[in-house]
Amino acid sequence: MQSLESTIQTSPWEKGYNNYGPYLKQKYPGQRVFKVIVDGGFTCPNRDGSKGYGGCTYCNVDSFTPSPTRSNPTIKEQVIAGVDRARRGNKADKFIIYFQPNTNTYAPTHYLKAMYDEALSYYTEDIVGLSVGTRPDCIDPEKIALLESYTDRFDVDIEMGMESIYNDTLAQINRGCDHDDLLKALKMLENSKLDVCVHTIFGFPWESHNQMLAYAYEINRHPQIKFTKLHHLHIVEGSVMGVKYKRQPFKLFSLEEYADFLCDFLPLLRPDVIIQRLFGLSDLDLLIAPNWQLKKSEIQYYIDQKILERGVVQGSKYQPL
Repeated sequence: MQSLESTIQTSPWEKGYNNYGPYLKQKYPGQRVFKVIVDGGFTCPNRDGSKGYGGCTYCNVDSFTPSPTRSNPTIKEQVIAGVDRARRGNKADKFIIYFQPNTNTYAPTHYLKAMYDEALSYYTEDIVGLSVGTRPDCIDPEKIALLESYTDRFDVDIEMGMESIYNDTLAQINRGCDHDDLLKALKMLENSKLDVCVHTIFGFPWESHNQMLAYAYEINRHPQIKFTKLHHLHIVEGSVMGVKYKRQPFKLFSLEEYADFLCDFLPLLRPDVIIQRLFGLSDLDLLIAPNWQLKKSEIQYYIDQKILERGVVQGSKYQPL
């Protein structure tokens, strides 16, 4: 494996950071790979009363589930429609089945196996991966073993919401789990065949700039973390935070502020961590704030240009432990 130091010095990154797109192009040369989102109809322990009710205060599941997915009730219909859209709209050749909405390991293992098996049974020549989004308190050795059983045929990653590294924040957002739950999950995944992705949210109004920068140091401590998704806090309809924001608006990132924050964050982050996203964006019909009045591609371009203008290089300030 290439050393972290040489990764910084010899990196061919065009954008100054270890981007998921070029990673896929290198892994699947000559192929366009696209994620197909599947809704398995799962719920969440923070919604069904096991841990709490109402879910995390920022969450409306529909805000991160594309509307076409919400309208297709069966796994088969979702996979077929998703592959068709990706082929027509994105000229995709290969596909990763992505169980995204809610908590996709929150069921007995035999039920999960049936669900995953079905989703992977279509377009068998073209599906190359399985990605499963979940909570760190909803995995165990048996479920890890199930996901690992697919690794001889597919690239498999497990995506967990870290959200914040601070327990007081996790309590304020009604997360229903604390940072220790993530640490326990990462411990179980130390020598796993699975690729691990963690998801973060920046911009909780009570967290300072330096507190948010410290997320990088926490990610750096865990070499089993291969991917990360970086999101800014956005307020959506149907969420508890949305109701509070309408009553009394609070400070959120402007696009310029968020791009500047990423320019401070990326140099601290381990250079081998592959960034799947730099921001999140809900459907505009659900988004309350911040509305940056730009398309997703325009936001991406703005952030990328800011990174290039400031000469930012991921990992340039990383200090190995």
